[in-house]
Amino acid sequence: MDWSHFNILSRLLGAMGIDEDPDLAIFPNVNAETSVGGIPLKIPVMIGAYGSTDVARVHWDGLAIGAALSGIIITIGENVCGMDPEARIENGKVTYSPELKRRVEAFRKFWDGKYGDVAVQTNVEDQRLGVDVYAISKLEVNIIERKWGQGAKAIGGEVRISDLDKAILLKKRGYIVIPDPEDKDVQEAYKQGVFKTFERHSRVGIPTFKGFIEDVEWLREQGAKKIALKTGAYSPEAVAFTMKVASEAKVDYVTFDGAGGGTGMSPVPQMNEMGTPTVYLEAQVLQCAEILRKKGRYVPDIVIAGGFIDETQIFKAIALSNFNGEPYVKAVLMGRAPLTAVMKASYFAELAKEGKLPKSFEELYGKTPEKFFITFPDLKARFGDRIREIPWGAIGLYTYLDKIKVGLQQLLAGVRKWRLNLIDRSDLVALSERASKATGIPLPEEMAGKIMESILS
Repeated sequence: MDWSHFNILSRLLGAMGIDEDPDLAIFPNVNAETSVGGIPLKIPVMIGAYGSTDVARVHWDGLAIGAALSGIIITIGENVCGMDPEARIENGKVTYSPELKRRVEAFRKFWDGKYGDVAVQTNVEDQRLGVDVYAISKLEVNIIERKWGQGAKAIGGEVRISDLDKAILLKKRGYIVIPDPEDKDVQEAYKQGVFKTFERHSRVGIPTFKGFIEDVEWLREQGAKKIALKTGAYSPEAVAFTMKVASEAKVDYVTFDGAGGGTGMSPVPQMNEMGTPTVYLEAQVLQCAEILRKKGRYVPDIVIAGGFIDETQIFKAIALSNFNGEPYVKAVLMGRAPLTAVMKASYFAELAKEGKLPKSFEELYGKTPEKFFITFPDLKARFGDRIREIPWGAIGLYTYLDKIKVGLQQLLAGVRKWRLNLIDRSDLVALSERASKATGIPLPEEMAGKIMESILS
């Protein structure tokens, strides 16, 4: 079951969040803004976390600058400092990491200081290395995100290392490296070409109720302004535990990552066969949120991840979470889709530079990036000569997210609601009995019968 098992109910009568005037009730006037943990976002999208992988490092400027231009949160993922060969580590703690510094500064170069922000995610190794303290004290990062896992896997992140010296360095920094790069027989086998890469694995923490609450209190003492928690597509008792401890610790937001997401650092069987799919996972999270609310307990903002690519899915995820007032789900987290936008934009800009664009593409969109990125004129008017500092990958990401914004505005106008936080469960209908049973959203025949009777009577 996925988001295609639901439809959005278009409406005819009235208008909410705007005057009932045909000249005003047009889709460009829809407000698609939201806030997550008190941080305003121009659209209900966050991206990341992009950690120590080469694909994140190479395309970071496009990702970070595109996020800043779009007014959203981007999360720097795990292991960046530990994998940075230029990082300085003294007495087991990082005191300087040019790579983490570069990533933070890339976002802030075009950040307006109001919408969105850059977060730093920390796993077990990052905490041991003191990445959180370094990010807060030296880089003035506002958001620290603790990581308990992701929808793609239930083990720590894996990367392959093709350099023996780097494999040894990472082992000395505390990582699990397989096979042991300090073993003489392993070194000899590597030199003879028996194998070509080492595996670097991260540990997965084993959280406790008391330990996490104390950790959050400690982070606040260190100066963290916002604290988030990222967790995966775990079993229902883990969902309930996460919501309970997040409520008690009063974290600002929690990201639940459903199966079907991930950025590729996972064993294939785990990607395909493990974890709770996104819709089911959200239904479990919402059940917990309602229990907490009815007991008068604090409910953190919720962010849902796991395979999101377009505005219809985003609309459905948020609407599903609004029972009677404000949606619990404030935004969705996307990983592969934004990265694809940056990579494709950079690739086509390079093809244009080399005169190698497909003829069919040129005929449809033009021969230069200035023409085939529809948002380029707006950005040029906004930034003037600084437009030269914005990589094409960032413009591609901004264009993609602008498409999502416009799509959301049209969907919201279609349900006659001109503010994002007005959409709710009444705007959805389930298209299968399974979808209805899992979420409580009625089938079309169930909804229609009640409405016809009430209106025509």
